[in-house]
Amino acid sequence: MSSELPSMQIIGVRTPLIKPGDDMVNLLCSSFNEHEIFLQDGDVLVLAESAVATAEGRMVDLSTVIPGKEAEELAGKYCVDSREMELVLCECDDIIGGVPGAALTITKGTLSPNAGIDSSNAPEGHVVLLPENAQKSAATIRAGLEEFCCCHLGVIIGDSRTQPLRLGCMGVALGTSGIVPVEDARGSRDLFGKTLNITRKAVADNLVSAAQLLMGEADECIPCVLIRGAPVKMVRGSEEIPIFTPDECMYYSNIKRK
Repeated sequence: MSSELPSMQIIGVRTPLIKPGDDMVNLLCSSFNEHEIFLQDGDVLVLAESAVATAEGRMVDLSTVIPGKEAEELAGKYCVDSREMELVLCECDDIIGGVPGAALTITKGTLSPNAGIDSSNAPEGHVVLLPENAQKSAATIRAGLEEFCCCHLGVIIGDSRTQPLRLGCMGVALGTSGIVPVEDARGSRDLFGKTLNITRKAVADNLVSAAQLLMGEADECIPCVLIRGAPVKMVRGSEEIPIFTPDECMYYSNIKRK
């Protein structure tokens, strides 16, 4: 067994302000060149979902949104702008509750406040929706970057989310390409030789959480984080992120709706 301890580097990549219609691949490549960052086989790039969504034209001017009756009622109930609530209704699969300032939704199969719609890092009076298809976006960006650097990469599009009964945000992967997002550890053994029966490692989520330390939530202007030496399994294609149904989720299935 090697005595060398594993190590991992996390490098923030600053870019210009991203605007609707920008080409993410060209913008990232220019930033790599400017900061003399040379990509290598096995590098993983974590991209902020708001940056990807903005480039894809998913920014909405709230003055163009006309809220309906349901949006008006829910906006009053949860203290959310009625125009934003109209967008929430359009984007989410279901609204299951909320608190002042946010409706709790199921959106693209996961729990998300306000369907992932965000007004931070958007011009005044605008919001940014989630990428239409984060998995497809990750694959497209990876293909372009691999052509640029001639090496095999992983790409993760990530977001920050709160966790039940915990204060503060953690990372969650919305789409991945080039890596195994969740590794199955069942059948392996712990330090005492006991077999693990249910453990799966949320590799992509954990890498997004690590990247969030550099990305921040304010004016850092670091929408891309390079993670080198990450203990991930690389693949040539894109593996879907496995998710539970609501009934299979230990937390969700045990919370009674009011």
